Amino acid sequence: MPALASYAALAAYFLGPLILFILVSRFNSHPLSKFPGPPLARFTDGYAAIHASQRRLHLATYQDHQKYGPVVRQGPNRLVFNTVTALQDIYLSQRVTKSKVYLKSLLSTSRPSMFNALDRAEHSHKRRVVGQLITERSMRLFEPTMTLKINVFLRQLLASTEKDEVVNMTMRCQRLGADVVGLLAFGYELNTQTEDTNTIIPKAMKATSYRIGLYMAWPNISFVDPVIHWLGRKQIPKFYNALRNMIGTRMSMPKDSAYDLYAVASGDITPNGEKGLQGTDLWSEASFFVMAGGMTVSTLMSAVFFYLTRHPDVYARLAAEIRTTFTSSEAIAGGPQLSSCKYLRAVIDETMRVAPPTTATPWREDDVYSATRPRSDSPWVVDGHVIPPGVAVGVSPYSMLHNEAYFPDPFAFRPERWLDGEDGKDGAFNEETRAIMRRAFVPFALGDRACAGKAMAYLETSLTIAKTLWYFDFETAPTSAGKVGGGTPGRTDGRDRVDEYQLYDIFTADHDGPNVIFRPRAQFMDELKLKNDA
Repeated sequence: MPALASYAALAAYFLGPLILFILVSRFNSHPLSKFPGPPLARFTDGYAAIHASQRRLHLATYQDHQKYGPVVRQGPNRLVFNTVTALQDIYLSQRVTKSKVYLKSLLSTSRPSMFNALDRAEHSHKRRVVGQLITERSMRLFEPTMTLKINVFLRQLLASTEKDEVVNMTMRCQRLGADVVGLLAFGYELNTQTEDTNTIIPKAMKATSYRIGLYMAWPNISFVDPVIHWLGRKQIPKFYNALRNMIGTRMSMPKDSAYDLYAVASGDITPNGEKGLQGTDLWSEASFFVMAGGMTVSTLMSAVFFYLTRHPDVYARLAAEIRTTFTSSEAIAGGPQLSSCKYLRAVIDETMRVAPPTTATPWREDDVYSATRPRSDSPWVVDGHVIPPGVAVGVSPYSMLHNEAYFPDPFAFRPERWLDGEDGKDGAFNEETRAIMRRAFVPFALGDRACAGKAMAYLETSLTIAKTLWYFDFETAPTSAGKVGGGTPGRTDGRDRVDEYQLYDIFTADHDGPNVIFRPRAQFMDELKLKNDA
């Protein structure tokens, strides 16, 4: 015991001054010491990790902006902003790349994907290869396959009405999203909407995303990685096993047997003339593609159902638009008629504003990784602030999209804010205000690292919502079941707004509900049953 006490005293003798030096440095002499922020965040990234572990980092960030202003020190070497100027200075700058924190987010292999490739040239190549699958033109080719899965979604809703079931839209939309992305990635029938075999995949996607969110918040958290793996021991391995099965099955088929990621991205040369992805490069892209493509769209669709059931006036107007624009369910397809549904687009845009499908801050740093990019001797300035080397900066999507300076009454769900008032019903905001809102509207991020899946998100959501409104009327479930998805009055953690769809920050977003009851429209009952029998 005396020896142990001596070692402890010796450790305290040397470590005490070191810890004190670090504290003083980070609080006073650190290059970021002038920036406001929570005291704990000045000392450790653990501040962000605490909130990330509780799945509320987006809410904490918003509250910090309300307290400290447009720029907040969220870690010893991190600054988070909520202004349009910062958006442009960060994400449109050719001198920046993704932060080193992305290196902690490798999904399944030692090779980076389009999600976490730091080198700009490597990322650009991967984006060109993978991006050709999710362009608007490619979505037109894939639309018939997507529509088949949406029809399954509709048939499942019909089955629920026959059983008088309350439908949790999070579960239904997540399974639809998984089925669609499985086919888009590998022409693979997951059938999570109708079978139990692969229903682990949506759960595993969430577990994987949660792990990424923790590492993004606190990159040095690797010492608890065994605990994180243990917590996800049931979901994450099954997710990767399912991916291996999909890849193996697809590779055993002719390359041109389906229009999917494997068809356009693998091989020596891809259809657009790019060098194809091989081995672990393809595997890493598949891991992120399936997770991101399945989760973000399902969040958007779930949130649309939430806000439609909470706003009867919005519901009635959108239903009228869909039911007068189209003459049949088959007519609801990508093209001029669907594009003419301006209110549908406004509902989707407003939903993405109040409930962004990706809640994590996309961190950026001055690019020191690319050997081909000429170095600049000038300082990097973001929203008037000189950013020291090695500092990660970013704009919080949730904070940005709820910034009252750009979005009047930011927590109100008002699709009309995106319309110009040509029909006399809208025009709540003048052209200048709408232009400001458009510059601040970044649910898909901004610049060459922005989300490539924009066309897919709009098409899948538009078709699903429009076809659902064609066949069904729906409303919030009665009693306490109908409250699922909303906030709780009296809470002080940012979840007190009853009519706000509650997102849980796991890099993308987790959620629950809404609980909805559906009624088939009588005049289309027979048609829907015929689809069910097909």
